[in-house]
Amino acid sequence: MAITVGTTGDVSPEMNSTPLIDVMLVLLTLLIMTLPLQTHVISLVTAPNTRHFAPPPFATLQIDFDGATFWNGHAVDRATLDGLFRIAAQQSPQPAIHVTADRLVRYDGVAKILADAERSGVTQIGIVGADRY
Repeated sequence: MAITVGTTGDVSPEMNSTPLIDVMLVLLTLLIMTLPLQTHVISLVTAPNTRHFAPPPFATLQIDFDGATFWNGHAVDRATLDGLFRIAAQQSPQPAIHVTADRLVRYDGVAKILADAERSGVTQIGIVGADRY
């Protein structure tokens, strides 16, 4: 510890931070030396051709504030929606379903639709936004 003597004769103890800084620098140096180098390289010859890449299929499911559902912009009822879920679950590759719910919709309505999708076998489903569309 270092001690500073003021003009009034009071002694105020201060902590010497130099050894702490030295220890930190040694630890930082050891950390940098022990980190493995990045040796993973992707060869450009074996990279897939991105010009022929097709985006994965998806369907949009919009839920209005009053619980009305829209599949790809078309209004559907609950029975039709169950059929669409079954059709989507049987496709290969399975299309991702993007759910957009209005901010005023009740949670119960959205939870029932998500449960119906899971019961039908849909595995690729996600919430896109909770805002008005």
